[in-house]
Amino acid sequence: MPKKVKFRKQQRGTNKGLAVRGSTMVYGDFALKAMDRGLLTSRQIEAARKAVMHETKRGGKLWIRVFPDKPVVAKPAETRMGSGKAATDHYAAVVKPGKVVFEIGGVSKDIAKRAFRKASAKFPIKMRFVSKE
Repeated sequence: MPKKVKFRKQQRGTNKGLAVRGSTMVYGDFALKAMDRGLLTSRQIEAARKAVMHETKRGGKLWIRVFPDKPVVAKPAETRMGSGKAATDHYAAVVKPGKVVFEIGGVSKDIAKRAFRKASAKFPIKMRFVSKE
């Protein structure tokens, strides 16, 4: 969740095109790259981070390349339509195809592959394992 936002609510907008910014590996040796478009909630990102940390036994260094800064609103269940926009429910990160979500360094390829396979199971979109070579 962001520390401070200029506006409490945002419009949904469109999520078209390919990721240009954040589509190349910068920090680590291996990365988890998005193949689909969608929203990753802060809970999903945290669950994936925990899965990677558990699998690598906290070895190596992990970089999270996405940040959930888009407020997503949700009306309560069984509420009639109208009466304005709902309150912010959670925050999400907008992800386009080609966006690098996680990078890891200081671990072997098979450990990184296993860790990222577990992490990609936490996300609602398709991911791909990529390496520097």
